[in-house]
Amino acid sequence: MKIEVIERLESKVYEFLKNEKTLGDRILYLVVSGSYGYGTQYENSDIDLRGCTIEGKEVLFGLESFEQYEDLHTDTVIFGLKKFVRLGLNANPQTLELLGIDEDCIYQMTPQGKLLRDNTELFLSQKVADTFGGYAMAQLRRLQNALAQNSASQVLKEQHIAATLSRQIKQFNDDYTSFDKGSIVVYVDEESQDLRTTIHLEDYPLRDFTSIYANMTNTIKSYEKLTHRNHKKEESKLYKHAMHLVRILITGTYILEGKGIRTRSEEHLPTLLSIRHGEYSWDQIFKIVDSREKHFNKAAQLTKLPERPKQDKVQKLIESIYESYYYK
Repeated sequence: MKIEVIERLESKVYEFLKNEKTLGDRILYLVVSGSYGYGTQYENSDIDLRGCTIEGKEVLFGLESFEQYEDLHTDTVIFGLKKFVRLGLNANPQTLELLGIDEDCIYQMTPQGKLLRDNTELFLSQKVADTFGGYAMAQLRRLQNALAQNSASQVLKEQHIAATLSRQIKQFNDDYTSFDKGSIVVYVDEESQDLRTTIHLEDYPLRDFTSIYANMTNTIKSYEKLTHRNHKKEESKLYKHAMHLVRILITGTYILEGKGIRTRSEEHLPTLLSIRHGEYSWDQIFKIVDSREKHFNKAAQLTKLPERPKQDKVQKLIESIYESYYYK
């Protein structure tokens, strides 16, 4: 890890890593992710600190609960081990990328953290096609919507949102209590050009439904923010979104091809940086996206990954992590 990064992490701003009771010597795995993890950082890039910590006995055996610790000022998110593992089993892109980050971005790693990292393959499954593909396509539609702004028809914008929500609905079956296909449908009414939904749920957990509703609401709000952006002022951010769109397709393709998680793709860095710096036209960028999407879809069709992750082995893995930490 670069000296200047270490110096920043050891400054007073990050003292909470040692002083916060849920962290300290409980941190198993802590990495610098974001642009540093992808190899796309520049001189003043922010440090995105991510990782996992083992829950205390007051959580494991008592009444307290703990899912994650966040420090907004430093953009730090550290998950409890159970949540980290759940996200990994669901092929959450941000979580899997942490396990495949280059060693020069690892700030802390205990033997238990190394055990987690060394067994990354247990989390990999065909679900990657949905999660990485879904994330990429959501980014694509947001870009298209942002760039179209005033020129696109209202119905086209609504169709972009509906397509993103439909992908989300498919993922909800993994994240919440499952429901039959077609129980929640989002579509655009051609006559009114309004976004509509049909919902048929019986005896469904209310808290799960409110979480689903909140996720869908946030998706709609994110589109609305993009629609009202000043295009010239925000263009650099859109190039950054485009870079991440291409990057996530590349990372997902590697996983589906059985090459493991490669958070930093050296051979593709020149292209990613050129996109980030606005050196390509949008037509060129969308051609790159189309090419990467074809590679991704082919990898998804031919993948030899299991349909589901190896949950039974992951169960034994986290049992051994808890045992080795608390019964040394």
